[in-house]
Amino acid sequence: MTVCVKKHTIFSNRSQETIKMDPSDQKIFTVIDYVIFAVLLAASMGIGLYYALSGGRQRTTQEFLMADRSMGCLPVSLSLIASFQSAVAIIGVPAEIYTHGTQYWFIGCAYILGLLIPAHIFIPVFYRLRVSSAYQYLELRFSKAVRICGTLTFIFQMVIYMGVCVYTPAFALNAVTGFELWGTVLATGLVCTLYTTLGGLKAVIWTDVFQTVVMFAGQLAVIVVGVQKTGGVADVWRKVWEGNRISGLDLNPDPTERHTFWTLGVGGVFLMLSLYGVNQAQVQRYLSSRTEKEAVRSCYMVFPSLQLALALSCVMGLVMFARYYMFIVCFPQMVIYFVMDMLHGLPGLPGLFIACLFSAALSTISSAFNSLATVTMEDLIKPQYPAMTEARATLLSKVLAMSYGLLCLAMAYLTHLMGDSVLQVALKIFGMVGGPILGLFCLGMFFPWANSIGALVGLCVGLVVAFWLGIGSILTRSTRPLPLECSANVTIAIQTAFNNITLRDFTPCPTCGTVDLTVGELLYVMPGTLYPLLGKLFCFLPEHLKKKLCCVTPLGQTVSEKIDLIAKNLATFIYNVFAVE
Repeated sequence: MTVCVKKHTIFSNRSQETIKMDPSDQKIFTVIDYVIFAVLLAASMGIGLYYALSGGRQRTTQEFLMADRSMGCLPVSLSLIASFQSAVAIIGVPAEIYTHGTQYWFIGCAYILGLLIPAHIFIPVFYRLRVSSAYQYLELRFSKAVRICGTLTFIFQMVIYMGVCVYTPAFALNAVTGFELWGTVLATGLVCTLYTTLGGLKAVIWTDVFQTVVMFAGQLAVIVVGVQKTGGVADVWRKVWEGNRISGLDLNPDPTERHTFWTLGVGGVFLMLSLYGVNQAQVQRYLSSRTEKEAVRSCYMVFPSLQLALALSCVMGLVMFARYYMFIVCFPQMVIYFVMDMLHGLPGLPGLFIACLFSAALSTISSAFNSLATVTMEDLIKPQYPAMTEARATLLSKVLAMSYGLLCLAMAYLTHLMGDSVLQVALKIFGMVGGPILGLFCLGMFFPWANSIGALVGLCVGLVVAFWLGIGSILTRSTRPLPLECSANVTIAIQTAFNNITLRDFTPCPTCGTVDLTVGELLYVMPGTLYPLLGKLFCFLPEHLKKKLCCVTPLGQTVSEKIDLIAKNLATFIYNVFAVE
């Protein structure tokens, strides 16, 4: 991590005067601030205890891992935004706007497609299959081996990220307030582990709701006070305009530019799809909804919340720039310093923002604990022990959630030992792994001729290419991470190409091609695992050609209807074989 020293220097652009900043002066926490922070932890723990002692008392895996599939769209939507809005984002986005201007704000354009596609493609497929883990889909569509590989990849991704999510806000807080570093890490990790273990997914979702409100309130408080202390809205606008922090629409096609409309718009769509389309933490929330309509509605309701979260972070960055308009600030924890500077002398408000910061951390890591326990239980343990009783499965799920919580603390300690390099690597690994996983799911849903061999090879090669590019950028000190759309496209291209080679090798003649289209459906394509994207794109073709070329399978087709279709195809095939002279 970046080492924060005692003295930091600010150089004035105009007067060239040197001003000393001592972060120790900002250690202004009062008793009220400590009380507010303690209330956040106590309330989160209380929600976990409530759901541990009420209702079904988390006695079944469906209740513990899936909230009995009984949640409404409002709590699910707020939980979705809380899982996405990590403490890293709350600190990072204002710093990005402060340093480089408002170009990053255009990522909000990607939220439209990034939520419409999951709402109308991924959610219906997952919900109608009634899966508990997103990776169950991979077995239904491809094979058990693909499912296990997808699960292990997700576990690797989330375990790496958990330590960063806990350690980063604790380190920032310690740097400028004097909070005991490991006391904060332990308090956050243990509280989160306990309420996730005791209350299950219901506790996670409802604490996310509470924590989302705290997040918005903390950011809003900083903005309101900051605007007032900086001279008002007009003065803030004048300073950010004169400082060239208001960015226009940049249509530069150069992918090496830090931020353009294309990198943010196109890359943002793939980022959203990896998070809101196929990430287990989010998929699990969709599947906890009472009905499919509730799940789709919750996805729609995320959009205004995401736009509000983005707007608050960006405005905070602009206010921060207006506050220090005359200076170039050399300070590694500038956002936290700005918050303490603004809220100095206002008891309770510093505690509110720190509660905001740790609400983001708690919501993110609790989602990680619960989703990791789910995929481990559903994808790795239950298939090996199908006769396991429900009581033992539930107990084991709770043990898994607690184990991942303790592992999170270990990863936070590893982050501390490794320093700044591990933070950079961990954040890039999250993105590098997300692309190939997204490509794997897109391959299964949109390409009917894809098979498990192509999926496995594509995933492995996609990960290798993603890590090669990502780690290479770190070693060459490039600050630009591997675009998520790049790794997703590489994965799809490799998987599709490999499948084409496979089909070409095993279909040397039209007769064998007919066998592949008929029996192939029986072997590889389970009802409901395909989204008829190609059929919709080639809607102008006659129906019989769409079925032959695109393997169109209606999303809501029942098993009996599918069996009838396969029987007809087999009968046609047998007739054609014996009718040949």
